[in-house]
Amino acid sequence: MACENCGGQLRPNSERGCYTCVYCASDWVPESNVDGVRVLEPSDTNCPLCRVNLNQGRLLEYALLYCSECRGMLVPMHDFVRLTDDLRARRDGPAYAGHPPDPRDLERVTCCPLCESKMDTHLYGGPGNIVMDTCERCEVHWLDQGELRRIVLAADHRYVLAREPSEGVG
Repeated sequence: MACENCGGQLRPNSERGCYTCVYCASDWVPESNVDGVRVLEPSDTNCPLCRVNLNQGRLLEYALLYCSECRGMLVPMHDFVRLTDDLRARRDGPAYAGHPPDPRDLERVTCCPLCESKMDTHLYGGPGNIVMDTCERCEVHWLDQGELRRIVLAADHRYVLAREPSEGVG
């Protein structure tokens, strides 16, 4: 990849979610994909489903690993709640209840892409009706394609309770 300003070589800057020119230090920010992720360079970590290299990526200002094949994402636990809250604050449509999770999804075995131990597959306790895979040791969640979107679009009591009461109710 070449710099648009000077033609110099661009190097990935995963800390900032962009590419930086080694010559003139200008930044190039890739477009967000359909999942809102700015996909950067491949990592040395394989997707737990596809076994292809996960890419370093950014969703808003949060770093994560993203699979360009199955569109799953590995999200650090310490960022998960803030990421979902920030995405919810930006949603512009009505809440969506979604469909109940398939109980067969609880039977699958997913290995952590970081330590390769078996992940805990469980029903997510928050909104969205999803089955989530978690590695407590590595402090990461694996989200399949569309699961983060389901969490963000789901109704959440915190947002309902924060609204002003409607006129005539009382």
